[in-house]
Amino acid sequence: MHRATEQVLVNLALYDGLTDHLQADQGIWIGADGMIRAVGPVDDVLAEAGDVPVVDLGGDVVMPGLTNMHVHLSLGLPGHLADEVHRSNLAELVLLMADSARRTLHAGVTTARLVGEGRYADFALRKGIEAGAVDGPRIFTAGHALCCTGGHGWEADALEADGADGFRQLTRAQIRAGADLIKVCISGGIAGQYEAIDTPQLLDDEMAAVIRVAHDWGRKVTAHAGPADTVRRAVELGLDCVEHGYELTDEVTRLMAERGVWYVPTIVVSRCEQFFRDSGVPGWLMERALGAGPRHWESLQHAIRNGVPIALGSDMPPHADYDETSATVRELEFMVDAGMPVADALKAATIRPAEWLEADDKLGSITAGKHADLLVLRDDPTRSVSALRTLHVVMKGGVVYRDDHGRTRTRR
Repeated sequence: MHRATEQVLVNLALYDGLTDHLQADQGIWIGADGMIRAVGPVDDVLAEAGDVPVVDLGGDVVMPGLTNMHVHLSLGLPGHLADEVHRSNLAELVLLMADSARRTLHAGVTTARLVGEGRYADFALRKGIEAGAVDGPRIFTAGHALCCTGGHGWEADALEADGADGFRQLTRAQIRAGADLIKVCISGGIAGQYEAIDTPQLLDDEMAAVIRVAHDWGRKVTAHAGPADTVRRAVELGLDCVEHGYELTDEVTRLMAERGVWYVPTIVVSRCEQFFRDSGVPGWLMERALGAGPRHWESLQHAIRNGVPIALGSDMPPHADYDETSATVRELEFMVDAGMPVADALKAATIRPAEWLEADDKLGSITAGKHADLLVLRDDPTRSVSALRTLHVVMKGGVVYRDDHGRTRTRR
């Protein structure tokens, strides 16, 4: 089991996740419990910390760990990924997911929101990570995704139901298992052979049943959704978040902004041709995904322009190679390319997801009293999110899980 070491980080510039600029000559005091004890001008922090070991970061930049809000650690796209997942017994599946969790953490993602896994293995993995037996990000999970009979995700371990009563039962079953949120598939998508992206799949009473039960139990609901009209119906019923939103309109994104409904665009999934080729997906899936790209891009631009609250999510494995970086970082770069200011993009990967998860009292920024989930970069992310390509240290809860250059050795 890894244990945090009390230390003070010095000789660093800080992006804290709250302000939009770097703060020079800062210090960060991390307690033996992995919590941040103090942050501020380095001399002040050193005076407060007293005789605590010091780590010199050589002038590099420290920022909060990333949160990826659309993760499947047991991703089973049609092709060899699905074959590997479906051939696995439960123990093998947990190990496959643990490997993906470790890679995710090393990619700088210190918190992950899982939006559909299989066989309740995610709950075992979450417990293992929390106990320190497995290296991985902090996990917030929906358990199984919910869909109608034959609906999106049924062949990837989504649970099927029909009618309001059926969806009430499945929602309660996920909460009974320990779900932090509920994921429901309300339209077709790119990975279902016998559907189209714009196929509506749930009736209003079915969507309303999921939302009502989840809200009664204090859980939020996020929905896999493609077409604007299906999204509009769900938003009017009280939906909390939209995943993908391949065909959003100006009108619907204005409604989302008005109602405070969040958007996780996963823009990489309609632009990742090489990943699809490497994964051996069938031709129909690649054609549908890449064909959705132009409208998906317009959807993101509508959401940015109309002030929809947006959070980072990749859908691709967070650590997957993409244009000489990870899918998580490439997603953030695409968001900026689509018109999101750099300051907003950084918040969409740090403090804003923590707000949606109702965990911003402990996560999302570098502030006294929060978990010491930190990244160290060579370049300045407030100038360009591509600075994340220079990531070389990952710390979660005061424990260093990645250190490419040995910068985190302490000195007295």
